[in-house]
Amino acid sequence: MKIGFIGLGIMGKPMSKNLIKAKYELIVMDKNPEVTKELSSLGATIAVSPAEVAKTVDVIITMLPNSPHVKEVVLGKNCIMEGGKPGLTIIDMSSIAPIVSRELAAELEKVGMNMLDAPVSGGEPKAIEGTLSVMVGGKTEIFTKYYDLMKSMAASVVRVGEIGSGNIAKLCNQIIVAINISAVSEAMILAQKAGVSPELVYNAIRGGLAGSTVLDAKAPMMMNRKFAPGFRIDLHIKDLNNVLDTSHNLGIPLPLSAAVMEMMQALKADGLGNEDHSSLVKYYEKMANITVGH
Repeated sequence: MKIGFIGLGIMGKPMSKNLIKAKYELIVMDKNPEVTKELSSLGATIAVSPAEVAKTVDVIITMLPNSPHVKEVVLGKNCIMEGGKPGLTIIDMSSIAPIVSRELAAELEKVGMNMLDAPVSGGEPKAIEGTLSVMVGGKTEIFTKYYDLMKSMAASVVRVGEIGSGNIAKLCNQIIVAINISAVSEAMILAQKAGVSPELVYNAIRGGLAGSTVLDAKAPMMMNRKFAPGFRIDLHIKDLNNVLDTSHNLGIPLPLSAAVMEMMQALKADGLGNEDHSSLVKYYEKMANITVGH
């Protein structure tokens, strides 16, 4: 099976490397020539446009920042629809607005092409390990056909429902992650301010009900002051924008999501948008005039 892969950023590059390890033939495209050169050295073919990718593959994976980028690749100049043929499948593994996934799928269906929305969770470490969680929306037969392909990058691949459902699941995921990081930050600040070692508190609570993947991934980053992005504040703001837009369209209030969104906006205003979302602790440090781990 010949695979196209468009978008080789923090997540896309390790995901595409795992496809190469799984012996898939890969044609890649990205605006960064250094990363395409790196993939070429591993055996991938380089394309210069989405249309060129679409001409020679059976399925295309897109891993892009947000809805406008995916729309441009699918429907814009030199796009997938221009180069592709009926029967081509697009697996969009970006995290975008569910309504956009549905709009794109409808346009693709008009020309006999298929789409799955299949956003991922796990950040860069799990992308490198090939242990991502994938939440998929789309037709059952298309999901089944490409399950093994997605599984080569992931520990878990679950069909949630029809097109758009994958991104609804991802928004739910991002709500829980954002609020969880906020709770971890509050706990670390409380321990530090009370004169109790945050590290010992972390070790004491991680085996109980407060234990979580987020706690284990983010508390050590906070304590060790390592905020290189596995998932940037800017990207989580993008996801929370999609969360709140979707919730407002549905007429439901999400007060905790809105509160964390404002915290992240404050960090962005302080120039921290490119740091990992564990930098949420810095919002609390600024208010409490104390630094975790010091």
